[in-house]
Amino acid sequence: MSAPPESQYSDKAGTQPDSNELHIPSDAELAEMSTDDLVRLGNRIDDIEIVSDRPRFPVPGTRAEKRAERQVAGWFILAAVMGLAFIVIFIAWPWEYVSPGQEGDLLYALYTPMIGATLGLSVLGVGMGVIAYSKKLLPEDLAIQQRHDGRSSEVDRRTAAARLVQTGQQSGLARRKLIFRSLGAAGGVLTAGIAVAAFGGLVKNPWKEGDESPLLVTDWRSTNGERVYLRKFNGDPEDVVLVRAGDLEPGSMETVFPFKESDRNNLEKIAEEVRSADSPVMLIRLRPNVTVIKRAGQEDFNYGSLFAYSKICSHMGCPTSLYEDQTNRILCPCHQSQFQANEYARPVFGPAARPLAQLPIAVDDQGYLYARSDFIEPVGPGFWERRSS
Repeated sequence: MSAPPESQYSDKAGTQPDSNELHIPSDAELAEMSTDDLVRLGNRIDDIEIVSDRPRFPVPGTRAEKRAERQVAGWFILAAVMGLAFIVIFIAWPWEYVSPGQEGDLLYALYTPMIGATLGLSVLGVGMGVIAYSKKLLPEDLAIQQRHDGRSSEVDRRTAAARLVQTGQQSGLARRKLIFRSLGAAGGVLTAGIAVAAFGGLVKNPWKEGDESPLLVTDWRSTNGERVYLRKFNGDPEDVVLVRAGDLEPGSMETVFPFKESDRNNLEKIAEEVRSADSPVMLIRLRPNVTVIKRAGQEDFNYGSLFAYSKICSHMGCPTSLYEDQTNRILCPCHQSQFQANEYARPVFGPAARPLAQLPIAVDDQGYLYARSDFIEPVGPGFWERRSS
């Protein structure tokens, strides 16, 4: 379409316009202007001088254009394939921990690198495709623009949008079906991959086992009435050292883990109980002269001056690994929550709002400590379905 007559750019009706004066169209006039008209108006408003402007391929459909189109589409197809691979690997790849040297340890070790590589290649493919599209298919132009300060007016925004539309029209994206479809596939699959990464963990139902669901029970739970003993761990899964009531000095703390005699020859099960996030327990022996306040309903959970508390902080799940004997306080090093060990591990400082879960313990005929039952409340941070405060 030809440029608007110069009379549209006059400041006063009925007067001959000055070539340096610019008429700003009203909203109604803007609505009637074509894309080319808006682009020319925008160039004048923004002080843009088009030095050169020519299409990348003056003759549509040439072999060179098709080759450039295939190269651009190739990047988008790579992004779509890698995005799809990321989704499949994220969901179906063996991700559960396998100890080094055991069957399947290589697949487990490759899980994180594989999801990182596929997602990275998918993002790379989209980025490289956009770059290749701009370099190989967008029109070649050279423009000079003066800089202006302040917020853009409505006219500036409309003309800038028109300039983008015009660029898209000149690039021929609408007729380049291969690029259009591959870009749509890449964008759709990449979006789906990001959604899977964000919400994939919610697919698993943590309550399918009912009262036996993982968030409600720990490895301290007895199976068929078998006793679960307190065990030290020195780094060797095969070396099982049970804890006696007299092993701890007054004012000391020991980290212990669950052990069942039926698992003694099952090294994989023993290692799993040590690695389990809710297994670690702090066994603390208070000094004889310390005043003790017990929680209602848990008056018999201790054995003498021995108290066992979950090592999983009730704030964010960090390991409460520090015990200060003089104040009888348990410290979480992550966010500085403190719990009073001689007062049912109630929180006395920091962001934690609930006491640490206490494990009921007793001693067998040989003096070994064992858990009388599992924790009577979920360990660690709160969650929606938590049934205790």
